[in-house]
Amino acid sequence: MSNEQQSVKMWSGRFREPLDTEFEQWQRSIVFDWRLLEHEVAASKAHASALCSGGVLTQTEAAQLRTALDAIAADHASDAGRAMVRNHPGAEDIHHFVELSLVERVGSLGLKLHTGRSRNEQIATDLRLYVRQQIESTVHALASWASALVAQAQAAGDAVMPSYTHLQRAEPVLMGHWLLAYVEMLLRDASRLRDCAARLNYCPLGSGAVAGATLALDRTIAARELGFTAPTSNSMDATSDRDFILEYLQALTFVGLHASRFAEEITLFATAEFGFVNLPEAFSTGSSAMPQKKNPDLTELLRAKVGRIHGAAEGVTLQLKGLPLAYNKDMQETQEPAFAVEFVPQMLSLVARFTSALEFNFTRMNQGAQSGYLNAMAAATYLVHKGVPFRTAHEKIGNAVRFALEKGVELGELSLEELRQFGAEFDPDFFEAVTLNATLDCHDVIGGTARERVRQALSHAVARIAVIAAPAQEAVHASA
Repeated sequence: MSNEQQSVKMWSGRFREPLDTEFEQWQRSIVFDWRLLEHEVAASKAHASALCSGGVLTQTEAAQLRTALDAIAADHASDAGRAMVRNHPGAEDIHHFVELSLVERVGSLGLKLHTGRSRNEQIATDLRLYVRQQIESTVHALASWASALVAQAQAAGDAVMPSYTHLQRAEPVLMGHWLLAYVEMLLRDASRLRDCAARLNYCPLGSGAVAGATLALDRTIAARELGFTAPTSNSMDATSDRDFILEYLQALTFVGLHASRFAEEITLFATAEFGFVNLPEAFSTGSSAMPQKKNPDLTELLRAKVGRIHGAAEGVTLQLKGLPLAYNKDMQETQEPAFAVEFVPQMLSLVARFTSALEFNFTRMNQGAQSGYLNAMAAATYLVHKGVPFRTAHEKIGNAVRFALEKGVELGELSLEELRQFGAEFDPDFFEAVTLNATLDCHDVIGGTARERVRQALSHAVARIAVIAAPAQEAVHASA
């Protein structure tokens, strides 16, 4: 490619002075939007189909352009090829790169492809394709992590652990019940992302720079070829909309938050003070100074990643604030935050493998579930079944707990005579009502930790994960 070809701008006809050299380099987006090459190629092929249908291109010309576009994508699919795109000396952005590459391959026919379109609609389309693809990768990674959590829950069986409120022991729960709490979070995350994908799945091609294409193109052709639901309904909105990027980043913030909560609990549970879980060595590191250490690096990094994700969402919020319709160059700044969270699917893949490798200390967890009066709620429920109003039952059991604390025993270790000083309602069947299994099974409601309810919830979770693991409706790709 000659220096003259490299220096040609897509907009230079009206200008007499060249750009300031430093400004030219500063404002280029090819250094980051090179990631959109495959999407730019797909959108350009779809536009060629629309131009062919509208009589602007012959079938031979359209086929020639499509072949050249495929070759451009193939030539730059490797790391070295992507570096060539990123470091191209003359291209302003990914659209300019593809046009220059087309001209190099097919001559002036490459310039004909831009008929009836604007970079404003091109970038809006490319970004939708990119975010849609990233969402699908993230949802599948969420499904893998959720499956790892379910597998651990199934392996745990009826293993019991203490649950916590205010980080104080509260009631015993099945370990599977605790793990399924995170599955619920991940299923919501997948739902948010799929909702975002459904809302963004409308095609801006044919919107022109702001007012719509100046040719009577059939916009449904490109939309259908790219797997969009339909064309966008308003050209001004289509070219200036970046809601989908913000919504995507906000949905990922929830993913990060949930990963961070899981990471914090595992970090705590892996301490000697808890001793509930043994960190897998494959995901831990040691100390350069203290030979005995095994540090929870993966979970600590998980906690930190939410900051990067949330920061990206906040950045886009401020970039979009107060922008007038329609396209503004400010919108270029929404791209890098979207690209900055490409690590999320890999992060989720790692945490899924980490989850599968965790080893839980069931004995220690069981001990924790049976000390500290975690059966007090079940004890109060026992009195309720005897006809005692709950507030009164709460008071009676509170008094019994205080007495047991002073004596240094658990509730079930008090004698019947000792219990009856707090109420005549206590009978010998009290001791069965506050056993560990009875304490679990008294929570026999949908969503409760009763053993049978958790078994049902596990089966239901497997089915729900299968739904999100299935691929979204396949896009209809370019015709032959």
